[in-house]
Amino acid sequence: MRIEKISAIKSIRNHFKTKDMGSVKEIINTMDTFEAADVIEVLEPEKQVTVFRLLAKEHALEVFEHLDVHTQQSLLQNFTDENAVEVFSSLEPDDRIKLIDELPAAVAKRLLSSLTQEEREMTSLLLGYKHGTAGQIMTPKYIRLSKEMSVQQAIEKVRASGKDLETVNLLYVTDDKRKLEGSVSLSDIVMAQPEEKINNIMEKEPARVYTETDDGFVAELLKESDLISVPVLDSEDRLVGVVTVDDAIDILEEEALDEVFDKAGFVELTKTETDRSKVLIHGTIPQVWRVRIPFLIITLIGGMLAGGVIEYFEDFLDAIVAVAFFVPVIMDMGGNVGTQSSTIFTRALVLGQIDFPKFLRHWGREVVIGLTMGIILGAAGGAFAAFWQGNTELGMVVGMALASTITIATALGFLVPYILVKLGFDQAAGSDPIITTIKDLSGLAIYFFLVSTFLM
Repeated sequence: MRIEKISAIKSIRNHFKTKDMGSVKEIINTMDTFEAADVIEVLEPEKQVTVFRLLAKEHALEVFEHLDVHTQQSLLQNFTDENAVEVFSSLEPDDRIKLIDELPAAVAKRLLSSLTQEEREMTSLLLGYKHGTAGQIMTPKYIRLSKEMSVQQAIEKVRASGKDLETVNLLYVTDDKRKLEGSVSLSDIVMAQPEEKINNIMEKEPARVYTETDDGFVAELLKESDLISVPVLDSEDRLVGVVTVDDAIDILEEEALDEVFDKAGFVELTKTETDRSKVLIHGTIPQVWRVRIPFLIITLIGGMLAGGVIEYFEDFLDAIVAVAFFVPVIMDMGGNVGTQSSTIFTRALVLGQIDFPKFLRHWGREVVIGLTMGIILGAAGGAFAAFWQGNTELGMVVGMALASTITIATALGFLVPYILVKLGFDQAAGSDPIITTIKDLSGLAIYFFLVSTFLM
């Protein structure tokens, strides 16, 4: 995200704190469509609705079309009925389909019923086609010409009907039964003589696809042929819609992203993590409890067991009081290193930098890093302990315990979230509690084992 956008987001949040909506309106309306969409997407849901309502009406509808589907869904559910209906009605039928797939059934039904009969019929038509086909991404709005028309008649039809269409750059010629006979570009029409017949300037065998054609194939066809749109035919070769290059770009972007995630081994991960994050940030308190408390119970049990370990070695603490001084250091260092590693793993996971099939290579590298950090920090901590307490053996024990705990914590920092992801659990909520529990028990056990071996 560009620095200007980050600055704008900070300014908008600051103006919300001071309730200066005039400044928010000024900021968001000076942005272009894409920038405004990017800013709204990263704001909190309650701010998204307010900022969107501050957009000028025409600008707002353009911005809405460029928002991701999840943000569109959130906005519609938080709009008043009147606002929701207005925005939903302004969308093209194929864009409505993408949104309907994400909306609760009751909301989708209410919005569909608000459409005019013509718009409802066009939207329902697309809903009848399979997901991932040309039928569901096409727009049923297009200009249909006859080959017997003159160029002048075609121009008049474009002027009369083209204002509300996605594209009029490529027009399609059919017979009276809508059987496709050719295509003609708007530029060819404009350059031809007014009395010229469309039949004389049209392309006789244009590229075409069918309603059941895979949308990925359609997107590749548009990409490879440099077409602006491609006609969509039904099983009887009748023209029922067109797929525009804008729709193709959306499909290609989605497929490229899926390919990246597929190589990393987590095609569904982004949507899953997005849904989990929404529950944790915007869900009800009981929903948050269900995600977080089970993992914290593991930590609670681990803490009790750690207390048991300390009780078991109580005689060592009585014999050498200084041993107790370094228990917090060893436990805290392990916890901090484990959290650091798990955070690094999570960020790399989100950015697609973790190659799941090659996870052992990533994990082995992190273990080596942990071991080297453990040696460095263990040597420093052990030297300090020896100097402070005047006891070389105690310093050696503290150093070895630190080195071991840091190495274990680093290994767990990558391993635990990986296992949780593979098992389908929420690694964001579960990693740190599990890492802390294992690290505390193992760290204390190692420390007291070294104490019993070298100091008793």
